[in-house]
Amino acid sequence: MYLTREEEGMLSGKEGPVVAKCMKLLVRLGEIYGADRMVKIGSSQAAGVSYKSIGEPGLEFLRGFAKEGARVRVPTFLNPAGMDLRNWKNFGISEKFAKKQKDIIDAFKEMDVITTCSCTPYLSGNLPRYGEHLAWSESSAVAFANSVIGARTNREGGPSALAAAVTGRTSNYGLHLEDNRKPDFLIKVETGLKDGDFGALGYLVGKTLKNGVPYFSGIGDCTTDDLKGLGAAMAASGAIALYHVENKTPEAKSYRDETKNLERIEFSVEDLKRSYDELSDCDAPNLITIGCPHASVSEIGFLTRKLEGKKLKKDLWVFTSRAAKVWADEMGYTKIIEESGAKMIFDTCMVVSPLEELDFECIGTNSGKAAKYLPGFCKKKVFFADIDTLIEKGLK
Repeated sequence: MYLTREEEGMLSGKEGPVVAKCMKLLVRLGEIYGADRMVKIGSSQAAGVSYKSIGEPGLEFLRGFAKEGARVRVPTFLNPAGMDLRNWKNFGISEKFAKKQKDIIDAFKEMDVITTCSCTPYLSGNLPRYGEHLAWSESSAVAFANSVIGARTNREGGPSALAAAVTGRTSNYGLHLEDNRKPDFLIKVETGLKDGDFGALGYLVGKTLKNGVPYFSGIGDCTTDDLKGLGAAMAASGAIALYHVENKTPEAKSYRDETKNLERIEFSVEDLKRSYDELSDCDAPNLITIGCPHASVSEIGFLTRKLEGKKLKKDLWVFTSRAAKVWADEMGYTKIIEESGAKMIFDTCMVVSPLEELDFECIGTNSGKAAKYLPGFCKKKVFFADIDTLIEKGLK
């Protein structure tokens, strides 16, 4: 790998042992994947935040890294924690878990990481530019940044994202390279889509392709939130970190002529039904969860209009960021949602929280990502449906 004089100085220890350690890790990764050089990054996004996910070894690593003097040099935002950091007592979180989780957050703070605790950093003040190089690690955020924004990032692990944040660099391989952003498959969508349908589509495409870059045609009207859900589900059921949607995502037009030579996969009404069936193994949810990835203000507003004047008989939890909470409060959404009997939860999500310790057998969700992860991560059965169906279940 070619290194600039500044990068050579980092590697040799001129900026201290922590920077040298981080640069050594990044160079080694670059050598493994055949990178020719380093690229400067505009921001980083660190995963491995929930105590449920990283446990005592992860906590000790972060404490040690902070004590060694690790400090980030680019804006670095944080993935969800394992609990609502302010209101954890009301959700069955133990004192022991809460203390460990707060210790993790304190270690990140010491490294100057911005503790947003959200899987949607692009909605919380970290919006990249088109073509900007990043080092992000949350799978759904990586898919969104690459696909909907047109920025460039691989799906980093927790240590490599931190190393990139400390050095301001990452190795130039994978989706940082133009040739690797070309589509491999044409997905012809032959049915209309709404709400949870995008997660159902993403789940089946990720499961089928496993990896690669799909190009979607036939998707009609869709919102940014729909694309968020599509990418999140593909990243959960497969390892897809970039996709293109005809007339919707910024790089799609560059590859339109190449799609005629791609292997074609059709997604029909029958496939949509099959996807819903595969993601559900119960039909009577006793907890309904919305917001995986974290709900945007638009999604919260949509849910508010659905819940206004209604009284739920089942638990409904809305997971979102504290940045979204400011506007939800300002617009009166939080008040209406809570008056319906639902709860707003911040800083965490249903997947990385210790949901398995709570007395819910069947979880309802409109998220393809959550429906894929909940059985394994939280040992829960899942009812996957659109918001209207979920609310109907919640009222009974």
